[in-house]
Amino acid sequence: MIAHDPKAWFVWPSHFHRSDTVRRLFPWILVVCAYSWLIAWLEMEVWQLSENNHLRNITVMHTLLGFVISFLLVFRTNTAYERWWEGRKLWGALVNNSRNLAMKLAAILPADDPDRKFFRKTIPMYALTLKNHLRSEETRMELFDDIPEAVQQKMDREKHLPNQVATLMIRKANHMLESKKISGEQLLFLNAELQSFTDICGACERIKNTPIPYSYSVFIKKFVLIYVVTLPFGFVFNLGYWVIPIVGFIFFVLASLELIAEEIEEPFGADENDLPLGKMVRSIEMHIDELI
Repeated sequence: MIAHDPKAWFVWPSHFHRSDTVRRLFPWILVVCAYSWLIAWLEMEVWQLSENNHLRNITVMHTLLGFVISFLLVFRTNTAYERWWEGRKLWGALVNNSRNLAMKLAAILPADDPDRKFFRKTIPMYALTLKNHLRSEETRMELFDDIPEAVQQKMDREKHLPNQVATLMIRKANHMLESKKISGEQLLFLNAELQSFTDICGACERIKNTPIPYSYSVFIKKFVLIYVVTLPFGFVFNLGYWVIPIVGFIFFVLASLELIAEEIEEPFGADENDLPLGKMVRSIEMHIDELI
């Protein structure tokens, strides 16, 4: 995720980054400008159409459809941002629940208890495996070096690793109950945080595996394309060759909104505007290490 100063108004226009829409759309903007020049040249130099030509009335269609396309793009962007913000809230809950579980364990277990070391490793390990799971990345098994080898052998890298790590923590809590290290009331005291890990994982998977409906996304792209392609026909009579940069700029604005929505609707990826999952994993690891 890109860190920025929201008050730096005059710095942003000159700032271009890898995911900037100007950079990504620049070839298509040139194509649109070339197309606009062709239409302007044909109408003004070849066909020599007069201002009374019926094509002049096509601007009425753009006036009517301008509100519709603006409404659709605003709804599209808001929907994508809601998905991004929900993902951020879920990972914020994961950070808080990890801290809460660590604080409860620190209060229950003695300072020299070896189970503290187990949870000091597995709590941030759950966040790491969840990050890699959402990004379809592999988790190195060497990172489980504090977990007994017999337990590691039962873990399957081809299966759902976050669930397996959560199961390890639940089994360890149940083992502490059976060995009389904690009471039944203390197990219930820990259960809310232990259960929350799987709840958060399921909610993140729901966001990741349920994209914006294909037909809706395709319709917006077609709408924007048809809107831009028909713009030069009517506006040439009023703008002349100025229609070239104006149509290019309109295309840039409309297409940028769609690109931004596409990027943030899946917040768990590795794009520059996606959530900083790696930073949050390191934050969890640091805080758990301080607490237990």
